[in-house]
Amino acid sequence: MKVKVDVRELQAGMYVAELDRPWLETPFLFQGFELRNEDERKMLERHCRYVYVDVHKSPTFTPKYFDGARMSFSQRLAREDDEIRRKIREIVHDKPQVLAPHRKPYIDEAPFEQEIVEAKVVEKETRDAMDEALENVQKGKRFDLPLAQRAVGKMVESVIRNPDALICLSQLKDVNKYTALHSIRTSIIALAFGRHMALSRDELNILGLGVLMHDVGMARVPKAILDKPSGLSSDEFAIMAKHIKWGLEILETSGGVPAGAQDVVRQHHERGEGHGYPNHLKAPAIAPAGLIGAIVDVYDAVTSDRHYGVAMSAEDALKRMYEWRHKDFSAPIVEDFIRCMGIFPIGSLVELSNGSVGVVITINRARRLKPKVALVLTATKTPYSQRIVTDLLEAKDAYGNELKITRVLPSGSYDINPMDHLVQF
Repeated sequence: MKVKVDVRELQAGMYVAELDRPWLETPFLFQGFELRNEDERKMLERHCRYVYVDVHKSPTFTPKYFDGARMSFSQRLAREDDEIRRKIREIVHDKPQVLAPHRKPYIDEAPFEQEIVEAKVVEKETRDAMDEALENVQKGKRFDLPLAQRAVGKMVESVIRNPDALICLSQLKDVNKYTALHSIRTSIIALAFGRHMALSRDELNILGLGVLMHDVGMARVPKAILDKPSGLSSDEFAIMAKHIKWGLEILETSGGVPAGAQDVVRQHHERGEGHGYPNHLKAPAIAPAGLIGAIVDVYDAVTSDRHYGVAMSAEDALKRMYEWRHKDFSAPIVEDFIRCMGIFPIGSLVELSNGSVGVVITINRARRLKPKVALVLTATKTPYSQRIVTDLLEAKDAYGNELKITRVLPSGSYDINPMDHLVQF
């Protein structure tokens, strides 16, 4: 039995089974450990807001303590989450993005319904290219850089036309093919973010290539470690952490990799306060591409099911990243990332003001509270008899009132897999 506990309420002897973030984003060597003293609790507090404690492995467990901890934590969490939601809405609506004078914002060149057709082809070609490239690396061959560059170039053009199509396809998840699909998903998210920041085509190509290759060194990590469902030993963690060194070696043998792309590979595990790895760099020393690589890497990691943890919703991930913005990342870049993804990111499971339930399929970049939603359940929570997509910019309920999103539902609510409703285009 695992219980969610505020890190401020942890006691020595409690067994920390899961964190509120991937283990590899922290300095803890073991995936699961018994808390020994106040110093370890304070270290956890620097990195996590809450953890999951295994009751059966915790010698200090008492039912009375956990009942109280659950209640007090739940009440405080609700208040803090409401405040974070308010701040995020303020970022998206009341603090407009400011671009440098030489930066011109992109304008969508194609509707989602048109671009999704081309995006499916691009995403499939990119998957095939990454499968081939990673297989070559595993066999000791060179990474096929031109193949990766062609794939990124096509993704860049699709994202420029309309980023929602590839973002929609980035929801494809397969825990058994995590490394390859994670690289593609993070590259797509990085390109959408770069477009939002009005980066040039050349800059987008360099950023996209770096993020696509950021975990290429994982091809040298033993599969037994990559797929291990339980905690890593300190030796296993040390091997996993070498993926950055190995990735840079692979890039060197490939030749011709732009410096900005190398920055992503080298720095995507560095953190603002210097508690990242491998070089413990602090924010001023981390390149912009490295900062972006870190943000998209964490975002995709925490919203994906892994062998050792379940996914957060997109909304929860953005809330956590907002909390981590000062100590882990660059706060202004995190706030821009939140503006880019929106309050209701694509793939969010939402409930509307009339009680119906749906999945966000596109973002309205002018009015972030008014995305398009694929309706899944009626107000009585029964399935719709046919596929219905509603544009909240124009939609009304049965009484002529404005139809709007009232809340984001937790992942898995009503046994709905958002991807089932995104891939039908």
